[in-house]
Amino acid sequence: QLQLVESGGGLVQPGGSLRLSCSASGFTLDSYAIGWFRRAPGKDREGVSCISSNSGSTNYADSVKGRFTISRDNAKNTVYLQMNSLKPEDTAVYYCAADRWRHSRSWDTCFNDFEYDYWGQGTQVTVSS
Repeated sequence: QLQLVESGGGLVQPGGSLRLSCSASGFTLDSYAIGWFRRAPGKDREGVSCISSNSGSTNYADSVKGRFTISRDNAKNTVYLQMNSLKPEDTAVYYCAADRWRHSRSWDTCFNDFEYDYWGQGTQVTVSS
């Protein structure tokens, strides 16, 4: 069974940090681009960050640039999202997703969620004092 699992979410004060992890079971991530998405209460799901299979390309939403960093360790079959200087507006359920065919598509569209093949169940991030 192919599965993505997110972890690392939780409650953090504004200005704090969290590191989310996305791990895979049933397949290896090294052939997949990975995207992080989030859905805040009452809002549509939005792209946060994405990384190519070889870490050569990354992209960030304007709202998280300079605060979030995406990385991957293919040896550990895991992708990370380091989130610093967290704000209350970062509160959301965070999802990771795997795209097998990103290498044949424009990197500019890496936030098109419909292009992803596998999704995790999400992890809650709450930023509040």
